[in-house]
Order: sequence, then C-alpha cells, then structure tokens
Amino acid sequence: MTRKIAVLTTSRADYSHLYWPLRDLEAHPEVDLRLIVIGSHLAPEFGNTVQEIEKDGFRIDTRIECLLSSDTDVGMAKTIGVATLSLADALGQMRPDLLLLIADRYELLAPASVALALRIPIAHIEGGEISAGAIDDAVRNAITKMSHIHFTGTDSARRRVIAMGEEEWRVHRSGAPSLDHLRRQTLFTREQLETRLELDLTRPTTLVVYHPVTLLRDTTGEADALFAALELLPEQILFCYPNADAGSRALIERTRAFLSHGRQGRLFVNLDSLTYWSLLRQVDLQLGNSSSGIMETPSFALPTVNIGLRQEGRERARNILDCPPDAKAILDRVQVARSAEFRASLEGMTNPYGDGHASEKIVHVLTTVPLSQELLIKYRPADGKAPA
Repeated sequence: MTRKIAVLTTSRADYSHLYWPLRDLEAHPEVDLRLIVIGSHLAPEFGNTVQEIEKDGFRIDTRIECLLSSDTDVGMAKTIGVATLSLADALGQMRPDLLLLIADRYELLAPASVALALRIPIAHIEGGEISAGAIDDAVRNAITKMSHIHFTGTDSARRRVIAMGEEEWRVHRSGAPSLDHLRRQTLFTREQLETRLELDLTRPTTLVVYHPVTLLRDTTGEADALFAALELLPEQILFCYPNADAGSRALIERTRAFLSHGRQGRLFVNLDSLTYWSLLRQVDLQLGNSSSGIMETPSFALPTVNIGLRQEGRERARNILDCPPDAKAILDRVQVARSAEFRASLEGMTNPYGDGHASEKIVHVLTTVPLSQELLIKYRPADGKAPA
C-alpha cells in the first residue's frame, strides 16, 4: 500500500539536510510525499528560501506563515504558538502515516506536539546529539521522546537515544543526510564558484558561520570576542546569515557594519547546498559556532575553529579546534589552524557523521516499518526488540 509520508522543513539549514531524503521519497513508487514548509523559508528578510525548494522542483503541499518579525525570545516563543495553531489544522486534514522531522530548531516543538496529539507517528533525524549551549539541546531531546523512529548521525548518538529509554529496534544509525551531497553531487570548481559568487578565491579566505547562543540571556554576548578577533585577521572574510533566533538581527547588523569599514568580504543571505558545500572545499578556514562546522567540515579536512558554548558536548573530528569566546584565544587557535603541521595531521581523516549513504537508509526504514498500533505504543522490554 502507498504510504503518505509528510516531511516538514523550517529553514535553509534543515532543507539542505532533507534534500536527498526528499528526492528518494519522491521517487519511491509506494510513497505519497507531502511537503510542509514553515518558518524562515517564507521570510523575505531571510532570503525567502522557499524559492530554492520550488526551483528544485518539489511540490509544496502546505505553507505556514509563523515566523514573527522579532529579535527576541518572546518572538521565538510566540512563533511556536502560531505554528502549533496552523499545523493543527494542516496535519489534522492531511493525516499522514508518518511525519519526518530533522534536528533541533525550536519551531519543531510545534509539529511534534501536534502530531503527538493527533496520533501521527514521528520519525526524527539527528537525535542523540549534544549542544549544551543552545536551547536546541532540550528541543532535540523533547522531540526524541515524542518520536517513534530515530535516525542518528553517529553510533554514540544512537546509544544515547537508547539510554533515554527508546527501544533498540526504533533507533537506526543512518549518518547525517547532509553528507549525501558530497557523494551524489558534483561540486563546483573554484573557477565556477568564483563566477557564481563574484569572488576571488585565490586569496586566503575564512568562512564565518556564527549564530546566537540561545541558552544565554545575552544571546550575542560571545560575539564581541569574534568580531574583535576578525578585526585583526587580514584575509578575505565571508559570512553566512545566522539562524532566525533571538539576536540574529543584531548579528546581521554588526556583520554589515564590519564589512562597511573597507574589509574585503561578503555577507550571504542564503547559499544553496551545492554552493555551500563547494565553498567548504575552497576556503582555508571555517570560524564560528555552527553545527555545520562540526558535522560537515570533516568531510573536507577543513580546519575549523569552534567558538564558545553553543556546540559544547557535540562529537568532534580532529579538524575541530575549540576555544573560549576570547579574542586572543580565537587568534591563537586560528594560528594553529593555519599551520602546516596541523593541516598535515588531518590527512586521511574520516567524518564520524557518516559516509554519504544516509538517505537510502532512512527511506528504507520509512517505507518498511510496520504501521501498526505498536508503532505508537512505546515500551521497553528487557531485550529491547520490536513486539511480535
């Protein structure tokens, strides 16, 4: 029988991770794919990235405007409420057999809560991670406990989900689906990327991907050290827009002010996944506090300086150099990252988050897991196996 599988995306970040699962679900003869688009995808100030989804040819079944034009934590909380009200109607009418969610954006509390009330089984990608400096950590764990099928990026994340009381048969180590881009797409050459972005990438270049630290009362407080360090770096500096969190607008304005002082660099509102991955292959260093710096840069053995609290606890490859939010500490780690010795130490490294085959593993489980009452009723027998 055909399965109606709904997939929800909130932003450019999770869409790049969901691209290949969406492609494979769309192509599956026994799947009726329903795509729900919410949040910053529909916000012009964050690049109106729903257009990227449309350009890729996906049919969008439901669009939900829920992101408040706010730069506060109250705005974030109200966004969850608006999304919940709208999704109650949308999912109540759609009634999919499964709802696929990914990662840990705060907006995901809305579809998870609605699906739980409507008895719609939830499949969740990238549970079991730790990012102690952001509310994402609590969101991720809450969604794990509301979900019925789990796809983890690493073996340790799988063990962590099982330790939370989830039965072993529900928890699958798939790897991170964002890494499928590297295996299944041809990246732009340096020359193609230079033309596409109107940049000179023969120059030393640092890519900054930095977001508000949402667990701190001052979500941009750690950014002082970042910008103080950037003032002393001579190379070309490229910035990606921060997530739509409390403090993001302040970071955007600070970035624009930094670049307005004659610095060589650019601020990108949105980079599609292929362009972003191609850029990771060409730059000399990534600097910031993004999960991309932890999960994706290892595939290129790209030296990455991770700043501050936000990614505290997340599993790391050896290309990651951690430092506190202190300008001198950042500059010291940048110097290490630039050294020939450190770069040589990265030769032959592997990415702990997977091998580029995540989507096929995810889609296989989604299309074969029994859609019985037992999927909704969670208990943990001594052997952790699925009920007969």
